[in-house]
Amino acid sequence: MSYQVLARKWRPKSFEQMVGQEHVVQALVNGLDQDRVHHAFLFTGTRGVGKTTLARIFAKCLNCETGTSSKPCGECRSCVDIDEGRFVDIIEIDAASRTKVEDTRELLESVQYSPTRGRFKVYIIDEVHMLSNSSFNALLKTLEEPPPHVKFVLATTDPDKIPVTILSRCLQFNLRRMTPQQVQENLQQIVLAEHIEAEPQALSRLSRAADGSMRDGLSLLDQAIAFGGGKLSLDDVKQMLGLVDHGHVIALVQALAESDARRILDIIEEWVVHSRDLDAVLVSLAETLHRICLVKCVAEYSDNERSDWDAISAVAELISLEDAQLFYQIAIKGREELGIAPDPRTGLEMTLLRMLAFRPAFANGSPSPAEPGSKLSPHSGKARTSPVAPPASFDEDNVANQQLFVKHEYSDGVRRSTESVSPLVEGGVMSDMEQPGAAESAGSIGALAGAELIEANWLEMADALKLKGMVRELARNLQLKSSSNQQWQFVIDHSLRHLATRDSMERLQAAIVELLGNEIRLQVSDSLEGILHTAAAIEQSHRRTQLTEAERSIGEDPTVCALKKNLGAQIIEDSIQPVQ
Repeated sequence: MSYQVLARKWRPKSFEQMVGQEHVVQALVNGLDQDRVHHAFLFTGTRGVGKTTLARIFAKCLNCETGTSSKPCGECRSCVDIDEGRFVDIIEIDAASRTKVEDTRELLESVQYSPTRGRFKVYIIDEVHMLSNSSFNALLKTLEEPPPHVKFVLATTDPDKIPVTILSRCLQFNLRRMTPQQVQENLQQIVLAEHIEAEPQALSRLSRAADGSMRDGLSLLDQAIAFGGGKLSLDDVKQMLGLVDHGHVIALVQALAESDARRILDIIEEWVVHSRDLDAVLVSLAETLHRICLVKCVAEYSDNERSDWDAISAVAELISLEDAQLFYQIAIKGREELGIAPDPRTGLEMTLLRMLAFRPAFANGSPSPAEPGSKLSPHSGKARTSPVAPPASFDEDNVANQQLFVKHEYSDGVRRSTESVSPLVEGGVMSDMEQPGAAESAGSIGALAGAELIEANWLEMADALKLKGMVRELARNLQLKSSSNQQWQFVIDHSLRHLATRDSMERLQAAIVELLGNEIRLQVSDSLEGILHTAAAIEQSHRRTQLTEAERSIGEDPTVCALKKNLGAQIIEDSIQPVQ
């Protein structure tokens, strides 16, 4: 007797054996038990989630010789014939191969005749979205008012292509994708019943490779059993699927965090030597970066599908949320471009090197793009500086004493500037510690540990702290309300309250303690009083001032005025940008 594949051998034969789809099973069971069975059903969902299986079980429930119920006997002649696919009153049609209207009319001619053996004629039309418009029109009337002995079950993977006139005549059920845990549990039961030795990690990999399809999972299980000679091991499954070891992906993320191009190329070389699927590398990398973002946004995040969250949490400490988001975007975009790359290896290498080339350079010392041929390090980037001017209502004498602003003067459209920059802050942004006087300035801030902090000191400290990402934005949007040796009170605009998460507050407090060498506690409350005096507000005010001056200069420029007068030119307001 020929071998029967696992996907057919272990196809569910009753509602109790169905894996997942409880929401559909419950509706069908209640309808059968209460004798409230609709005449037309539409099952939608991705491949291999049970659309045809549910249709066959439903047909068996209607035609079981013991009576119509949600629990067919499975032993009568009708049930056996239905399971074996030879019951004459169940007509399964592949709409993809019978798209013409003539085929539909031929089918509908037999609808009027009574069932030969069973109680009902059940028409199962698979991939119904492949029918032509004429075929759908021919089906409308019969689908709306079929004879009492006829039931229609339509199945499709693309319900958007089905006319609304068909949808309105059916009860529609959307079958969900299987979770990896559901697929793994079912595979575990099957290997036990088949007396096959299997490692749990191998089944886990197969379940995730199934991508939500139970049929794909069973097909992969068949392939893995043949590949491993009757056994399932993790190494065999990885080799069969071309999977990338998760430890290598973690090492790759670490190399990206350290901007170590040499190490990245070495890891790729190892994958190529072992004939790994390079497309799967980007898939695994994107998945790992997604999990890193989850950990960074939600403290101690984990789920039951995967057990390696400790490794993810460890590598998440090495990479910022901004970098993780950028790397994820480049990874999924690079995967799209693998097909047009000269070869997969070139495409993968260029995608990973692009992550280093476009990694943002922050003023607080995170990496900037290195010169060609050099090794990037996390602190190789020079600080970027941008002048920060005080708002109009700010006390200029006080600011002059703190030396925190750049004052610009304009005359006849020509910009002249006199700069006054603090030793610690260059243009309002902390410069590298290697700059002259930086160490002494850091010591001056450290001296604040034993005294009450004033507002101007906090503005200076907010830029001096080595922060990045969400914590940096939090510090730049806080206004000091009061302070003592161990208790600092801040206010933040109500619309920005989401920045003050517990994790961000703890990281900000740790950075201040490290700078001052003194234990403190931070408290943040909402403010509804309008614009606060924060580092971000000062910078925004300065940008508005620059933009206003740029608009005035453009409007008064003689050349622009002549173009407007003689040629009817117009200024595109949104295109005006101040000189950087």
